Amino acid sequence: MAKNASKGASRIRVGVGGWTYEPWRNNFYPAGWPHARELEYAAGKLTAIEINGTYYSTQKPASFAKWRDDTPDDFVFSMKASRYSTNRRELATAGESIERFIGSGISELGKKLGPIVWQFMPTKRFEPEDFEAFLALLPHRVDGLALRHVVDVRHPSFKVPEFIALLRQYKTGVVYADTDEYPSFADITSDLVYARLMRSQADVDTGYGASSLDRWAQAAKTWAAGGEPADAPRVTSTPAPDTPRDVFIYFISGAKERAPAAALALLQRLL
Repeated sequence: MAKNASKGASRIRVGVGGWTYEPWRNNFYPAGWPHARELEYAAGKLTAIEINGTYYSTQKPASFAKWRDDTPDDFVFSMKASRYSTNRRELATAGESIERFIGSGISELGKKLGPIVWQFMPTKRFEPEDFEAFLALLPHRVDGLALRHVVDVRHPSFKVPEFIALLRQYKTGVVYADTDEYPSFADITSDLVYARLMRSQADVDTGYGASSLDRWAQAAKTWAAGGEPADAPRVTSTPAPDTPRDVFIYFISGAKERAPAAALALLQRLL
């Protein structure tokens, strides 16, 4: 099996957030590796990367095109959407900001364009009508490319069945955050699973211990096959359709210097 750790219609992709990080040099990246070619190297070892810079500032179409050309044909980028769309009192007013982000050139990624993550501040509470208005603003296509959306909510008020029902209605995914800092949602609300693993430890060579990586590998396989891990923290007991789905797992935060090693160790378990 190819390094994508995938068969058939479903795919399991594993990666990290970004590719420019000083502690990865002479660690993940070989000593003396050119900084300008770090994406090329990372994409040759991993199967996906979450772009974080798009959350903070608008990128140029030429940048997306370069990232597309610097990566293998079967590589995928997830990306955080602009914070100006989500960090606001009334989400229903985000239409212009959303359009500006979607039209910023992300379609240059072509078939390498993966899920778009809309991340909300930990102080943002769940207000059903306003949040539904936001979901209704998310476009389904750009320049002929289908778009898939995922929300990353961080306030405990979202841990209610009404929130999960809205996501299923709008076919929007939800981030499963492996952390005690924010609420975790393992409910399947769209045709994908998006997990951000945030417990990497500096004193563990692979960030996560062997038994934890074994459990995540099994969970990824179960999700991809259309099932749901029995111990996953769900808000509702309503099962998702038993159909194959795409799985995206990113090692984010925690001891970030260990993220590439954790991703590589998980990929090995998926072969």
